[in-house]
Amino acid sequence: MFIFRMAGTKGAVRVLPGTAGAEVNMTRTAVRCRPPLSRADLLRRDEDELLALVTGEPVGSAARSAACEILVRRYEGLVRSCVQRYRDSPESAEELMQVGYVGLIKAINNFDPGLGGSLAAYAQPCISGEIKRHFRDKRWQIRVRRSAQDLLLRVRTASTDLAQVLGHTPTDAELASHLGISHAELAEARQADRYFHAASLDTPVRRAGGLARLADLLGQDDPGLDLAVDMDAVAAHWTELPPRERSILLMRFYGNMTQAEIGTRLGLSQMHVSRLQAAALRYLRDRLLSQDPDDSVPDSTHGTSRTETSRTGTSQTETRRPA
Repeated sequence: MFIFRMAGTKGAVRVLPGTAGAEVNMTRTAVRCRPPLSRADLLRRDEDELLALVTGEPVGSAARSAACEILVRRYEGLVRSCVQRYRDSPESAEELMQVGYVGLIKAINNFDPGLGGSLAAYAQPCISGEIKRHFRDKRWQIRVRRSAQDLLLRVRTASTDLAQVLGHTPTDAELASHLGISHAELAEARQADRYFHAASLDTPVRRAGGLARLADLLGQDDPGLDLAVDMDAVAAHWTELPPRERSILLMRFYGNMTQAEIGTRLGLSQMHVSRLQAAALRYLRDRLLSQDPDDSVPDSTHGTSRTETSRTGTSQTETRRPA
């Protein structure tokens, strides 16, 4: 085995005898040092050479980063043309350009020149797809079906084109006829447009008395609505109670009278009023809950509840004073 040194290399080169053509194996330390590429040199390179640097250089190297930057600058016009489609979007053009650059960088990193085709043809759908993904995932305040999103874009473009042709803002009928869609589909697209915009609750709104916040004009849940529903349910069974029980409940819960005061007015004891009130409330509760009130149904004929009658029995009677 012969060992010798070569100019421009580090370490040694070993030549192994007995091999055809004297096979030469380079050691790891015998890698030729390549001078760093200058930016001026990279600017003179064509697209294929720059792509070769992107695929051949390790991630994070200065040469690879510089080649990517030059390719991005060369295809800035492609990104701008993809963004131009969304010129009617409320999103600023500069923000969409940044999103488009993300798609372009992904295309540069994933493009394989060996498969044929050009970088421009490969990058265009990547850029458009990244912009659409941005609108789908980042801008919509409420999740909207993809078909409604695409239809909204068509409606915006058609509105601008028809306004130039007709000389006025197109009507819904003109838009639907131009796009070949129904009025229901057009209404769905307009509804989706409202989901795209979210107004701040602190947005100033002009009123007759001056400016106000949007939050001040928004309604809120009225607790009285639930009470109205409950009262309507009670009214459906209210007439099933005897008149005396109805009077007790009215004086207790609307007149704010005590049971003793009610007893004085009706000529009953406080204990008797308490039993009548409890039986009436139990009956209404069972009726509202769709339960069988069983023996707590008030007896309107005798003016006492069945619960009271069963509780007093024949041996425990209470003398009723006339009202």
